[in-house]
Amino acid sequence: MKRLRAWIVRLAGLVPSARRERDHIDELNAHLQMHMEDNVRAGMSLGEARRDALTRLGGMESARQAYRDRATLPVFENLLKDLRFTARQLRRGPAFTATAILMIALGLCASVSIFAFVDAALLKPLPYRDPNRLVAVYEAVPMFEHSNLSYPDYLDWKKMNEVFSGFDAYGGRGYSLSTPSGVTPATGARVTDGFLKTLGVSPVLGRGFYPGEDLPSAPHTVLLSFAEWQQRYGGRADVIGKTVRLNEIPHVIIGVLPEDFHFAPVGAAQYWTTIHAASECDLRRSCHSLYGVARLRDGVSIETARANVVSIARQLERQYPADNRDQGASLLPLAEAIHGEVREILLVLLGGAVLLLAIAAVNVTGLLLVRSESRKREISVRIAMGASRARLLRQFAAEGVLLAAIGGAAGLGLAHWTVQILLKLIPSWLLDRMPFLMGLALNSRVLLFAGTVVLLAAALFSFTPAVHLFSAETREGLAEGSRGSAGNTWRRLGSKLVVVELATAIVLLVGAGLLGKSLYRLLQVDTGLRPDHLATLLVAAPEASYPKNEQGIALAREISEKVRALPGVESVAVTSDLPIHGWGDTTWVRILGRPWHGEHDEMPERDVSANYFSTIGAKLIRGRYFREGEDLTKPRVAIINEAYAKHYFPSEDPIGKQLSFLTTPPVPIEIVGIVADIKEGQVGSRNQPALYLPFDQAGGTSFNLAVRTAQAPEFLFPSLAAVIRRINPEILTAHEATMDSLISDSTYLPRSSAWLVGGFAAIALLLSIAGLYGVVAYSVSRRTREIGVRMALGANPGAVYRLILREAGWLTALGIAAGLLLSVGAGRFMQGMLYVGTRSWDAPTLAGVAIVLGACALLASFLPARRAALVNPVDALRAE
Repeated sequence: MKRLRAWIVRLAGLVPSARRERDHIDELNAHLQMHMEDNVRAGMSLGEARRDALTRLGGMESARQAYRDRATLPVFENLLKDLRFTARQLRRGPAFTATAILMIALGLCASVSIFAFVDAALLKPLPYRDPNRLVAVYEAVPMFEHSNLSYPDYLDWKKMNEVFSGFDAYGGRGYSLSTPSGVTPATGARVTDGFLKTLGVSPVLGRGFYPGEDLPSAPHTVLLSFAEWQQRYGGRADVIGKTVRLNEIPHVIIGVLPEDFHFAPVGAAQYWTTIHAASECDLRRSCHSLYGVARLRDGVSIETARANVVSIARQLERQYPADNRDQGASLLPLAEAIHGEVREILLVLLGGAVLLLAIAAVNVTGLLLVRSESRKREISVRIAMGASRARLLRQFAAEGVLLAAIGGAAGLGLAHWTVQILLKLIPSWLLDRMPFLMGLALNSRVLLFAGTVVLLAAALFSFTPAVHLFSAETREGLAEGSRGSAGNTWRRLGSKLVVVELATAIVLLVGAGLLGKSLYRLLQVDTGLRPDHLATLLVAAPEASYPKNEQGIALAREISEKVRALPGVESVAVTSDLPIHGWGDTTWVRILGRPWHGEHDEMPERDVSANYFSTIGAKLIRGRYFREGEDLTKPRVAIINEAYAKHYFPSEDPIGKQLSFLTTPPVPIEIVGIVADIKEGQVGSRNQPALYLPFDQAGGTSFNLAVRTAQAPEFLFPSLAAVIRRINPEILTAHEATMDSLISDSTYLPRSSAWLVGGFAAIALLLSIAGLYGVVAYSVSRRTREIGVRMALGANPGAVYRLILREAGWLTALGIAAGLLLSVGAGRFMQGMLYVGTRSWDAPTLAGVAIVLGACALLASFLPARRAALVNPVDALRAE
């Protein structure tokens, strides 16, 4: 306790105090007076007595310093002195200080902001028990490497596997929620009874699903998400046991999920129900509508588990050849399955941000080196007066730490706002697929990353100038008072830093160029339709009110007629799936008249109305469109796309040929038309064979409307919903969107990546060119006398230009060459982000970047070269 009080007193002594200083002086004077009085009594004269007293005290100043050392902590006191001296030095050079702090803040802001997203998506553990033991389970087919499961296959895999301690199935589901104000859409998921147990999640209120609660005979129960519990039910505990109607079926609320729980594959699900496998699709082995999640047994590796499920898939293929032909199996770590869409993008962005940080750090280091050159006289004087190397190192360390700390604080403040801005720029539909970004902020891991960066920067800023000044050549220059040797040292060191900057900038510029070129090609993709003035929305009618296909077909016709009568509507069409939504909803077909051995030729199937292709602006290649009234009383017909015709009919005309589903006996479906490829999947995906069937020969209570208007389509949505509600208030409408927005959403991630990397590259270009300008300008300033002598001896301005530009040209050439080599490797790393046809070593991009950087470097070098060429030899020699 006494030691603690002593330390507190000493720390308090670090704070400057005039009163405490006066007390020290008064006490020393009192000691001096007592010694003098003793000496006078011993017979000394007054002068002798004073001299002897001062000798005993060791001198007044030494005594005062010793007293301060005993009253304070010398190390901390010296540190505070160094920091105060550094602050005064920085205030004297506001341009240098502002530039250095801005560079540090920009570099730190970029790297910390992106790292915050990387942390949330890739480093933060999933909110489940022991998440590293969880795997995503898929079937594998030639068309999809990670395909969904059928419910009968899931049951067989669950029973036959030897590697999972828990295995469950899930699927996303949209619900119509009955409320006092009417029917409203709700997001949800249906899962098997052990889903939460497999994940290791327990409700915060109520209970989870009991074993057997997913059987068709079990009562319907539901779990609420935490957000839905708070928003719709006010967070009341008495919600347990209440009933909610989902799709007109009463469900009893049994629990509430934790606040931090999320499961990205089903988005922001509000209601979690059990599967209750009773529908035709659930009971059919060939209908795949679920996905699997499993927990590995202790000691089982993912490779062992993969081999086990592959063997099960082969066994089921032999057992059910008609349904499971070519149905394999695949596994992924659950974290990879959840983050796979953004993993590569985030790593590329983090790499770009770190490169930008490196350029900023190199630039600040260069500024400090230039500043240290201007302080040679100060350093030499201090050395001559006895300053030790350790004392000077402490001063440099104080400067580096203070600069890094101020820049780091500014960078963290900017990063906080940048993270919030980037979050707001992410559309809500994408955030629903990335719930791991909930509550994204500068948490402890992000702050630790920022602190590490600041400490490394402080070390770099502290020791680089010190090492430079204490090098043998620089010490010789200090001793001789020469400027030439130290100047040459700086030119060599500064030129190396500039080469590093330019090479790093090239990597960022090439990355931005490749992403930009890829994005340009992506935006030029022919989607096979005219997206302008096209409104879309989902219509979901209650199956209880429209139990037969004929009733669903009649409802679609009635809605189309009512919507067509709205002002500004030019045409209305119906489709089971909208374009740009994915290649799912597939079917198996065979070509009649050809040998068939049970092959599964899989392709997307779309049920569309007669005027669908004309409404969306698709192009008819040959044949005809569907006709009105082409219902189940008429022969079955189909339209195929160009990809289908090229793949299955490469050397013959498919019009008139017949297809069939894999039924016994086969039901002929005649091909009556070929349309240009419509981009059913994401804009960047390859075109695949697709099959279009008449909606009037399929039906259904859930379908999409495509409405072409003469006005802005956004203004039509309220009228569409009102018309449909007037037909039946229980009909649900959702997912209102324009086709332009659907296409834009499909390219959001590539666009965002290109813009962010492009921004990093633009800043990197400015910083690297500024660094080159600084080196050349400083070199010119150090060689003023040399240039004056050359011009006095007859050198013309052109020779001076060549002298300066040659030096800058070598630096630029080395930086560009090194950067291009590094860029090829970086391009291969980001190959997965590039649209088909964009190569990582794209020659036009590499050449264009080299030309742009070379031109900017030439301009940056020309300005100091021009200043050198205008030097008056007489003035230059007189200045020396």
